[in-house]
Amino acid sequence: MRNLYLTNTLSRQKELFVPVNPGHVGMYVCGPTVYGDAHLGHARPGVTYDVLFKLLRHLGYKVRYVRNITDVGHLEHDSDDGEDKIAKKARLEQLEPMEVVQTYTLRYHEAMRMLNVAPPSIEPRASGHIIEQIETVKRILSAGYAYESNGSIYFDVRKYNNDHKYGILSGRSLDDTLEGTRALDGQEDKRAPYDFAIWKKAEPGHIMRWVSPWGEGFPGWHLECSCMGEKYLGHEFDIHGGGMDLMFPHHECEIAQNVASRGTQGVRYWVHNNMITINGQKMGKSLGNFITLPELFSGNHPKLDQAYSPMTIRFFILQAHYRGTLDFSNEALQAAEKGLRRVMQAARDLYSMTGHKAPSYSYGELSESLAPEQCAATDASIKAIWEGIYDSLCDDMNTPIALSHIFDAVRIINTAKEKKVTLSQGDWDTLVQIFDDIVFGVLGLRDDNAAESGKGAKVIDGLMEMVLEERAKAKAAKDWATSDRIRDSLKELGISVKDGKDGAEWTLE
Repeated sequence: MRNLYLTNTLSRQKELFVPVNPGHVGMYVCGPTVYGDAHLGHARPGVTYDVLFKLLRHLGYKVRYVRNITDVGHLEHDSDDGEDKIAKKARLEQLEPMEVVQTYTLRYHEAMRMLNVAPPSIEPRASGHIIEQIETVKRILSAGYAYESNGSIYFDVRKYNNDHKYGILSGRSLDDTLEGTRALDGQEDKRAPYDFAIWKKAEPGHIMRWVSPWGEGFPGWHLECSCMGEKYLGHEFDIHGGGMDLMFPHHECEIAQNVASRGTQGVRYWVHNNMITINGQKMGKSLGNFITLPELFSGNHPKLDQAYSPMTIRFFILQAHYRGTLDFSNEALQAAEKGLRRVMQAARDLYSMTGHKAPSYSYGELSESLAPEQCAATDASIKAIWEGIYDSLCDDMNTPIALSHIFDAVRIINTAKEKKVTLSQGDWDTLVQIFDDIVFGVLGLRDDNAAESGKGAKVIDGLMEMVLEERAKAKAAKDWATSDRIRDSLKELGISVKDGKDGAEWTLE
C-alpha cells in the first residue's frame, strides 16, 4: 500500500497513517443534527470524508465508515442551555419529534445522493443507543469523573483535568474555557461552568425522555459519539472526522468521556475540515446566513445568481484543501462550473477516442479499483501527471493539487484530439485509468450530461448535426453572416463551436 499522510489535529502535525489493525480502517464522522435542510456547510464534510473513504478503499484498505444521525440531546447552546433543537422544531411545527427527524433525515440523504456522497457503512441514531449511553454514564460515575445534581449527571472537568489533561485536542486550558463561558439560566446545578451534561433531567414539558437510574431524562450531546464509536469500531479506532467547529467542545468532551469510561482516548487520528464562509463569516443555521442545498440546486435564494448543479458544488469543494477556509461567492461557483465542464468534456472525448465507456455506479455502489503499483505510460508528462495525482492525494488529501494535474491531463487529451500528438497504448491506458479510478472514483465526480444520455442525447446530437450542416452550407456559399449568426446563437445557449480540418465540433461550455 502507498503511504498516506493525514494532518492529526491532536499532534498538529502531518503524520504517516498507520491503522490499528493492518489492512483495516475504522472511521467515524459526526453527521447532521436533523432539524432542517442540509446547507452548503454540511456539504463540505459530506464530500471531504466521502473522498477519504473512497481513497482509503482505492489504496487497498477495508473500511468501516460510521456516520451518525443526531436525533436527540443537541441543545441550542453548547453549555447545556436551551431547548433540544429537534424538540423545539417539533413544538413549532406541531409534530412528533421523530416526524421531524424522519423528514430531514430523508432530505439529508437525498442531498448527499445528489452530491454523489456514498452512504456510510453504518449510520446509527443517537435515540437508538440510549441503553449504551446510560451504561457509559454509569462507568464514568464509577470512575469518579461525574456527579449527580438535581437529576442530571455532569462530567467533572476539573477532577478529570487533575488526573489527565482536558484540552489536549483544542489546546485550551481550564482558565481559557472559563473566560469563554457566561452565566446562563439552568446552570446552577453545575459545580463549575465548564462541566458538561452527560445526562440531563427532563423537565415536565420536555417531549423526548427516557427512564434512567437518575430519573427520566435524555443523554448529553457529546455522549452519543463516544458510545456509538465504541460500539461499532471498538475501544480504539483509527480516524474521527468532523468540522473544525466541533473540535471544541464536542470532540474535546468525547476524548474526556472515552478516557473516563474506558481508559483510552479512543481515536488515533483526529481529522477536521475547515468551514465554508460567506462574506468571511462561518455559514451556519445558528447565524441565519446559510444557503440550503435544495436552494443551491434550484437557484431559489436571493444571494444566488443562478442554480448550481450538485456536481458543481462538489467540484467547488474539491478545489480547496479540506483544511483551508472556502468562501462562498457566485463567481467562485461559476468558475467551478466552467472547470467541471472542461473535465467532463475531456472525459467524453477520451472515452470516445479509446472506445471505453465511462464508469457508472448506482447510489451506494463503490468502485472496487485498486491503485496500480506502476504507471503504464511511456510519455514522461503523462507519467508525471499520474505520479502527481497519487502523491497529492496521499499527502493529506490535497485535492486542489490533484485537480491541477487532472487539468494537465485534459490539455493532453485535447491535444491528442486535434491530432497534434501521438500517444502509446500505455499512455491511453493511463489516461483512462486516471479518469476511471480518480475522477469518477476517488473524487466522486459524475458526468451529468452523460447520465442524461440515451434517447434524449441522441436527439440533441441529431439536432446539432443538422445545425452544423446548415452552417457548413452557409460557409461554403460564403454566407458569412448566416454562419456567424448560427455560431453566435449557439454560444448564447452555452454551446461552443470549433472549426477544424475535419469539420466543426461542438461542446458545452
